[in-house]
Amino acid sequence: MKLSDRIKPISYLKAHTAEIVRNLAQQQEPLVITQNGEARVVIQDIKSYEQTQQTLALLKILALGMHQVEQNHVVTPGQVIDGLRRQQETG
Repeated sequence: MKLSDRIKPISYLKAHTAEIVRNLAQQQEPLVITQNGEARVVIQDIKSYEQTQQTLALLKILALGMHQVEQNHVVTPGQVIDGLRRQQETG
């Protein structure tokens, strides 16, 4: 995706809203809207937005895991198995 091809002024958004919404859903690429020659907002279809949010959530989980490893807050596979066995025996 070449972002420079996906930049439109706010006047274009006002005049072509239905077409833009249709294209966003089909192309699943964001559109940058400018105001007074400066980038102001990015709009995208809902499916792409949800995918972005899921990706960010996974990246946050990954970062948290890496931080825990760096802090040596880890549990070995053997410790996990032992804990599960103890739960099974008491439950």
